[in-house]
Parts: sequence; structure tokens; C-alpha cells
Amino acid sequence: MPYSLVIFDLDGTLADSFPWFLRNVNDVADRFGFRRIADGDVESLRHAGSREILRRLEVPLWKLPGIARHMRRMKSADLDGIPLFPGAEAMLRSLRDGGLSLALVSSDNEANARRQLGEAQSLFAHFDCGASPFGKATKFRRLVKRTGASPQQVISVGDEVRDIEAARAAGIGCAAVMWGYAAPNALRALGPDVVFERMDDVAARLVGWQRRLASA
Repeated sequence: MPYSLVIFDLDGTLADSFPWFLRNVNDVADRFGFRRIADGDVESLRHAGSREILRRLEVPLWKLPGIARHMRRMKSADLDGIPLFPGAEAMLRSLRDGGLSLALVSSDNEANARRQLGEAQSLFAHFDCGASPFGKATKFRRLVKRTGASPQQVISVGDEVRDIEAARAAGIGCAAVMWGYAAPNALRALGPDVVFERMDDVAARLVGWQRRLASA
């Protein structure tokens, strides 16, 4: 069955925000009292899942909402310095022109997400943004219900371990990109349905599959 809906993550998948995160995370650590990230810690943290990262940085769960709100405010002030990855807009346009519907899921608010996407925001048919106490899997399920798509026709595209875990919990396909926050080996170890090595691979494979299956 060809995919009809592609759900994208924003930071680390479409937007090159990891450098911004590294520049700012230790100021946030000092403000909220968790461990600073040394340069030598970065690569090992890229191999860890979300819960393991919180454990290593000694972040109490009760502080997470305040940390997230603070970082969203900081990011909002710096959006002009957080570009989309080269080729991201062209890839999204190829998917939309190829007959696929696009959705965006982000913990950031929708206004920020649209600003970050710029002209590419018009390519998305659906947005589910903002903090959620129930996690990404709930957002994925909401989008499946809202669009009326079969879960087998939906695939999420993300750059973190939690993206794969949420997609599986929601019963949809999962694709991992190799250019974001998590280390490629950490993502491959989870066996995602699709691995994209380069931005150009996304539309080439998803649109290609749809066309081949539709003509079979």
C-alpha cells in the first residue's frame, strides 16, 4: 500500500537546529540546575534515548515543562538564525507535487514552526504543534484520525529515537534521517522501516514507491 500521508518532525529533520541547541544548552543547564554538556559528552548523548539523556544530565522530570517553555522562548528569539537544511523545501515540494499529503508535528508552537518553515509552510496540509503531556504518539494518532488515512498509509520522518518509538506506538510507519540529533548507528539499531541517508532520498523513494505501487 503506498503512503498517502508523511508526518515530519521539525528540529533536526527539516531545520538545522542542533548547532543552536549546543550553543545554548549549558546556559539553560545553569539556569535550571542540571548537568552541563561538555564537548566530549555530545557524541555519547547522540547515541542515547530521551530517558537516558535525562538520567545522565540529572534532569528531574518535574522541571521538564519549565525547561521546555524557556527553550521555546529562546528559540523564538533566534529563529532567523536557524535555517532549514539545504534542499528541504525542494524535497517537500516534490512530495506534495507527487500526490502526498504533508503534516508537521513539533513541540514548538505553530506560529514558530510556520516562521521557521517560511514559504515551505504552504506545502503542509496539517499541523499538530505545542507541548503534549501524552507525547508524540498521541499527536500521530490524532493526525491519522483527522485525515482519515489508514495507519498503513502513514509514515513519520524524524531524527531521534523517540520519533521511531512514537511511530511504532501509534501503529504507523517510521523513517529515520541520518543528519539530525541522534547518531545514525543509534537509529539504525532500532530497525526503522526506512533510512534516508540524504535529503534527496526522501522524495525519490516515497514518491517513487507511490507511483510504482499505483501503476502495478
